[in-house]
Amino acid sequence: MPRARKGAARKRAHKKLLKAVRGQVGGRHRLYRTAKESLRRSLRFAYRDRRVRKREFRRLWILRINAATRARGMTYSQFIHGLAKAEVDMDRKMLAEMAVSDPDAFGKLVELAKEKVA
Repeated sequence: MPRARKGAARKRAHKKLLKAVRGQVGGRHRLYRTAKESLRRSLRFAYRDRRVRKREFRRLWILRINAATRARGMTYSQFIHGLAKAEVDMDRKMLAEMAVSDPDAFGKLVELAKEKVA
């Protein structure tokens, strides 16, 4: 009885992996072992950076809000504290968008926060 060596299944698995690394340079898309290492590494970076992206966006929003509030004579922390006291429930993404696209409405929020803090 001949020994089964996983012929067709292994070929399918290799093709699937090589398809996943399509577009990479050099042996990374041609050589199975190198491609496997490259894929594992890229998936690990993708997993990590999905979380990092969330952090970076929050930093960007805070930066934009801070710049807009300082232009109106208030700091970011005072502004957030004032909004909390005024029971305005807006997330930083919406506040940053408002600061960029609708400065008048954002100015009214800053004035509201100033009243509550003072």
